Amino acid sequence: MTLYSQQDKNIRKTWLLMCLFFIGVIAVGFVFSQIYRSPGILYFAVIFSLLMNFFSYWYSDKIILKMSGAKLADHDNHRELFHLVENLCITAGLPMPKIYIINDPAPNAFATGRNKEHAVVAVTTGLLERLNKAELEGVVAHELSHIGNRDILISTIVVVLVGFIALLSDFFLRFSFFGGRRDDRSDGRLQAILMIVGIALAILAPIAAILIQLAVSRKREFLADASASLLTRYPEGLALALEKISQYKQPMKMANKATAHLYISNPFGAKRISRLFMTHPLVEERVKALRGMEI
Repeated sequence: MTLYSQQDKNIRKTWLLMCLFFIGVIAVGFVFSQIYRSPGILYFAVIFSLLMNFFSYWYSDKIILKMSGAKLADHDNHRELFHLVENLCITAGLPMPKIYIINDPAPNAFATGRNKEHAVVAVTTGLLERLNKAELEGVVAHELSHIGNRDILISTIVVVLVGFIALLSDFFLRFSFFGGRRDDRSDGRLQAILMIVGIALAILAPIAAILIQLAVSRKREFLADASASLLTRYPEGLALALEKISQYKQPMKMANKATAHLYISNPFGAKRISRLFMTHPLVEERVKALRGMEI
């Protein structure tokens, strides 16, 4: 698969994800509108799904920056970082992204935004303190590769949609237990159906959220690693950076399950989890691939 076909695939996956969210919310709204014989529930579901897609496209990056505690970097205080990013952007043919700093001793970084013209690269203070120039360059090149590969839109939108899926499951579960307005023809069977639907949503929605996150995370990391190596012409820099980052055992202060897939490395530190639920490939696999590259 070429880089350009991967970019097109990411765009298609983004639209597919938004369409599935739209259809899913409307389907749930239709079920409840039938149970409660209230067309207003369906109308609400349609409006809600449209607003969430609009909101996730235009504002999800701002939500992510707020959730991570990132602050806009000051050029005078971070001259070297700005120059490093600028030089890599010139080489990659990308516009200069906004640079944000996360005040956290854990070394990590992520990129977000809806496109390359509205992109953001965020790095932690721990990353700036622990990495040398070549290693930092490898990490920044990795994040710029996500921008160039058009990974950031789907990864950014996933954060908002996954969050709302969880909220919807909780809402409908509560709705099923406490019930709503029913007419005289309503009976125990309808209430039982309602409860079953609510419980099913509560169980399936978080699973769907995890599967969505996993679907957009692992392979894109290998592609971004490879693209970063081509950009810097020095795969060892990123390999050493990944090793240093993985050696840090403490989780980030603002670590969040919804945003974990955005970071270059697991923000929960050295926490052991099943490979089935890992949002990132093993560092050992990534380092091996980097050191096996011929530049």
